[in-house]
Formats: sequence, structure tokens, C-alpha cells
Amino acid sequence: MKWILSLLALVAIQVVSATPPLQKRASVSDVATLGYATLSGGTTGGSGGTSTTVTTLSALTAAVSGTAKKTVIISGTITGNTVVKVGSNTSVVGKAGSSLVGVGLRVLDSSNIIIRNVKISKVLADAGDAIGIQNSNQVWVDHVDLSSDRDHDKDYYDGLLDITHGCTGITVTSSKLYNHWKASLVGHSDDNGAEDTKITVTYAYNYWSNLNSRTPSFRFGHGHIFNNVFDNNSDGINTRDGAQLLVENNVWTGTSKPLYSTDGGFAVARGNDFGGASNTAGAGTFTTAPYSYSLTAVGSVRSSVVASAGQTLSL
Repeated sequence: MKWILSLLALVAIQVVSATPPLQKRASVSDVATLGYATLSGGTTGGSGGTSTTVTTLSALTAAVSGTAKKTVIISGTITGNTVVKVGSNTSVVGKAGSSLVGVGLRVLDSSNIIIRNVKISKVLADAGDAIGIQNSNQVWVDHVDLSSDRDHDKDYYDGLLDITHGCTGITVTSSKLYNHWKASLVGHSDDNGAEDTKITVTYAYNYWSNLNSRTPSFRFGHGHIFNNVFDNNSDGINTRDGAQLLVENNVWTGTSKPLYSTDGGFAVARGNDFGGASNTAGAGTFTTAPYSYSLTAVGSVRSSVVASAGQTLSL
């Protein structure tokens, strides 16, 4: 009887559907509905607070600061060479056609933050990451568009989306990361396990294209990576330093190592299309995510994810 109940629970969590739950219209009151960001009280961002539309760097910097509930809507193109710190209890939402050029967003020592439909490009390394999340919890990143170029050396830009220093409750959905050297680093460094072992991140329905490495590179924590598309990247998912990953129903083309481990990283992989290559990661123990979710059938992943990833929402 006990094993029957366990089986029923597993089936309830892993529902397979033909297409993912897509959302074409954003609301300033939207909250996280998927992944680790739904745990520990959820992620509501600035829902219920004030709403401000910004068109300049100075206005953006002022509007996202502080811990009061607030939604900040980006309109037009904002340029600079800096990263802007986003305070707790904030939603940052980009209007269709808006963009940050050379301007990144940093979530540092904060909680309950939503970043949606924001397009960020060409943030120089001396400024920071396009999106950097550090020592923070309950963060939902959704439908963002992150890129630079590969015309310069690998250190001209830093990361597109780095999640480090013990972050928990992070979900990244329906986003596009492309044309860059170092895409997404999870875990600060090889000797930072005391802080980073608690890291928890979900990546779902994202499109990764023309990237050199870190798709993602994942140290120490627990990661759930499902229904993503990876095209023409030099590297694959790298599970490192004891990380435990659950990798499900993803699709790859153009890499010889879609999923591999270094320094004792681990993964449980099921339902993936490795594009003719192989999984060489060490066998992991993370078999069940601690939340409900629906898996898109692997044959439908490409068409649904590529069409909807990135800045595709409207307010």
C-alpha cells in the first residue's frame, strides 16, 4: 500500500502535457506559479503596491530602490554602463519593445523580486552581470531577453544570469539567453560550498543559443532543469562540486557534451533528447522536485519554447 501511495504522488507531480503553460499577457499583479520561487511563502514581487513607469536610468535607479511594494515598468530604451540594484518586494516589468543597453539588474541581499519581459544587452564586465542574483531568496525571472555578442574576448562581458552566494527559491522561466560567452553561473566558486550548498534553482521553458559555456554551470546546490532548448552551444549543463540536478525533457543540438560533470557533480536525467550526444554526468540522487509541475512531451518542446521565450509578453 505504501509503494502505491508513493507512486500516485509521483504521478501527480510529473504530469506530461503536449505544450507548456504559456502566458502572452503580463499583469503587474502576477505572482510566481512554478518552481522553487513558489515555495517558502511564494514570490509576489510588488503586487499590491505602487506602479511607476520609467524612461531614464536615473528614474529606474530610484524607482527600484527600497523595500516597499512596487512595480516598475520600463518603457523605451535606457542606456548606460552600470548595474542597478533592485530592492525587495519589487516587480520590474518591461513593456514590449523596451530595452536596457549596457545596464544590468542586481538583486543583492534581497527577497521577493520579480523580473519579467525585460530585454538586456551588452553589459560590460566592469559594470557586472546582465542579471546578477546574490545572497537573495524568492526571485522569479520570466520572459527576459539576455544577450551581448561574441566579437570580443570572453571577459569583455561577464555573465548573462548569475545566481550565487547561497540564493534559494529562484525560478527562471521562458527566457532567452544567446550570443554570449558565459551564460549562467550558479554557485560562486569551488571553495564556497559552505554558503552555496543550500542553493535552489528551477530553469524551465528557456531557450539557450550560440553560447560558449555555462548553460548553466551549477555548483553545490539543487537544480531542476526541464523543458529547455539548447542550440549550437559549445558547452552543455555542467554539474559541479557536489551539485544535484534533475534534468528532464530538454532538447539539444550542436554540442558534444550536453550534460556532464566536473569535480564530483551529479544529475538524474530522464526524457531528454541529447541530439545524438550522451550524458556523462555522475548518477545523482535528486529524483523528485518539491513542487508540482507539468512536463511538456519532449517532441513538443522545441516548437513551444522557441516561439515563446524572451520578451514576448504585453501589459
